[in-house]
Amino acid sequence: MRTSREIADEKALAALAAEVAAEARAGDLIALRGPLGVGKTTFARAFIRALGCDEEVPSPTFTLVQTYDFAEGTIYHFDAYRLEKPEEAFELGIEDAFCDGISLIEWPGRLGSLLPFERLDIELIHVEETQSRRAV
Repeated sequence: MRTSREIADEKALAALAAEVAAEARAGDLIALRGPLGVGKTTFARAFIRALGCDEEVPSPTFTLVQTYDFAEGTIYHFDAYRLEKPEEAFELGIEDAFCDGISLIEWPGRLGSLLPFERLDIELIHVEETQSRRAV
């Protein structure tokens, strides 16, 4: 099933992230796709905050993974952009994340065949005519 939603601004993106967070459970994987600057990290931050995190939520661009512990489990926020080979993800604990946590993965295509089939794909697209975004 494929749906599409217009995302007018950062507040609307945060609302979508909160909706997804409310349904997420341990073992879930959310693959965030889209070009640089489209809002993947903004979505991830809003998702993590919607689950009650009040600490800073930095981008994992350089650390490649950030973790956040909650009563319900751990959220793993991955940025796979800098991976040269999919196997490098094992060093980041991706197997544990897939089993025990909720995984948010930016640039999921970099994981190749390691990316599980069962996942929620969210693609963010710039909509030039309206200067908004679309989540597909």
